[in-house]
Amino acid sequence: MHDLNVTPTGLDFSGVRAAMQSYVDQDLIPGASWALLRGTELIDVQCVGWADREQRIPLRTDHIFRAYSNTKLATSCAILLLMEQGALSLDDPVETYLPQLADRQVLRPGATTLTDTEPARQSITIRQLMTHSSGLGYGLLDVGTPLYKAYIERGVRDHTTTLAQMIDVLAELPLSYQPGTKWEYSIATDVLGRVVEVVSGLRFDAYLQTRIFDPLGLNDTGFVVPAKDASRLVANYMGASLADKMQPGLRRIDELPYPGAYLQAVPRLSGGGGLVTTLSDALTFVASLLTGSPKLLRDDTRALMMRNHLLPGVQIGFPALGPLTGRGFGLGGAVTMAAPSGDTAADAEGEFWWGGAAGTQWWVLPAQNLAGVFMTQRHMAFWHPVFPAFRRALGRAMAAA
Repeated sequence: MHDLNVTPTGLDFSGVRAAMQSYVDQDLIPGASWALLRGTELIDVQCVGWADREQRIPLRTDHIFRAYSNTKLATSCAILLLMEQGALSLDDPVETYLPQLADRQVLRPGATTLTDTEPARQSITIRQLMTHSSGLGYGLLDVGTPLYKAYIERGVRDHTTTLAQMIDVLAELPLSYQPGTKWEYSIATDVLGRVVEVVSGLRFDAYLQTRIFDPLGLNDTGFVVPAKDASRLVANYMGASLADKMQPGLRRIDELPYPGAYLQAVPRLSGGGGLVTTLSDALTFVASLLTGSPKLLRDDTRALMMRNHLLPGVQIGFPALGPLTGRGFGLGGAVTMAAPSGDTAADAEGEFWWGGAAGTQWWVLPAQNLAGVFMTQRHMAFWHPVFPAFRRALGRAMAAA
């Protein structure tokens, strides 16, 4: 857990607070907390708004958030720790560890049924799983496709099944595209969770606890909130309109992704979205990727992690956003190779970053030795204007030094 005592710098972050408070006042987000590191120095930490709007509970730094896809950073680090030990290699075929995933079939372009397939031209590799270029889908964003329907009907993301059972289901389904040829956000990081179990001989949660959480002192990070800490779990919200992100109004959605989520243990230890964490714990985790901070990974591994691993011509993107020009993907997060100019930019060249659908985000700028964490609890805030507004305000504060 990171010490949240701020080092005096003379920087004025009041504009950041005012910008975020305005989003709270407009009923666009319930609250926001953030922390910024420069090397080993914490140079800003603030909270605005509410952990629970209905109960009028102010947001604090010790509140627990749903990490959602920020879980992927922990899973990626678990794989890289195994790589450092020589237990696996990034270009190993996945069937080395999960033989059920050998000899894949791939949907032909334009396929409308699951039987319109061709053989995969290569095996899925560990690297492709880490970079979402394996051909797997998610059953989330590819609405209307044959694979989306199959993932839903067959319960690929069913929280009542184990990672091992998930692999058996995936073994019966084709891939969306030839491995390595595209980028598509996917269930691949959950598959990596099962790889960790097979290679280490430990349950996924036990491996994360002993090799990552305990060494870094992450006392409030895990797959379930202990009963004694349940009151610290923030309420979860969705905006009034999916189409108009700036329409005021918030709707409470604590029952997503399923009733009792994160308050009770379930069989699925999701490496792609199963963790909860706090601002302090999340900051400690990203701090481990900075020079001078206590390290989880070797320097060469951290450098490898933060470079683009997609093939030339392959870029990341989402159905709702289109291609994200100038961004590639590293081993656990996106890599900004050429940030666009203009007011919509929320990342900088050389940045390693990602976020979760419930509103938590992290970023690392290795050249400047800067890292930060931003947390709100609005569903799909990853795509909301609030985060670019936050980064612009933060940039103005830093530039004024």
